[in-house]
Amino acid sequence: MNHPANSIEPLPLGGGRERACHPLHLFRFCPLCGSSQFVEHNGKSKHCNDCGFTYYFNPSAATVAVITNERGELLVVRRAKEPAKGTLDLPGGFSDCYETSEQGVVREVKEETGLDVDRVEFLFSLPNLYEYSGFMVHTIDMFYRCHVTAAAADKAHAADDAAEAMWLRPEDIDPADFGLASISKGMTRIKAMLMQK
Repeated sequence: MNHPANSIEPLPLGGGRERACHPLHLFRFCPLCGSSQFVEHNGKSKHCNDCGFTYYFNPSAATVAVITNERGELLVVRRAKEPAKGTLDLPGGFSDCYETSEQGVVREVKEETGLDVDRVEFLFSLPNLYEYSGFMVHTIDMFYRCHVTAAAADKAHAADDAAEAMWLRPEDIDPADFGLASISKGMTRIKAMLMQK
């Protein structure tokens, strides 16, 4: 089914296979009063018929770093953990509470590559589904151009959730090698952007 860019497609809460994809089916009791009368309200929420509490399921904020060196190569990492363990990825991760998205991407780059980011520029965002502990987390992945000094770029190394860090020339990038759907889709845009330079 095609949906206009400005429309919202409801998330499935109904029975069948789709039900397992929607996180709200795991919440059977009202988190406020504990009632079992915590029922589907619409495609994005559940409502407690006893206390009136309504919970809306919104996407988690995540960040993605696009880092290039003086040679025009892109810094990519290999995922050390599931989901998509062993596939290529870009540095990034979930934003923490009480930090901006920009602070989150700077922190994630430091944790995964050891690099200090000087400044960031927002590029675009893409929705994604990320499975964590058997729970499907809807995310909004925000892609940032992250600037590092030339001297720092040479010191990039894999740490935290990254098994390997490497620099790839734009012509050697294959978006299909990136295991997360939003990253693979974003890589098509990023590769085109890098090839224009």
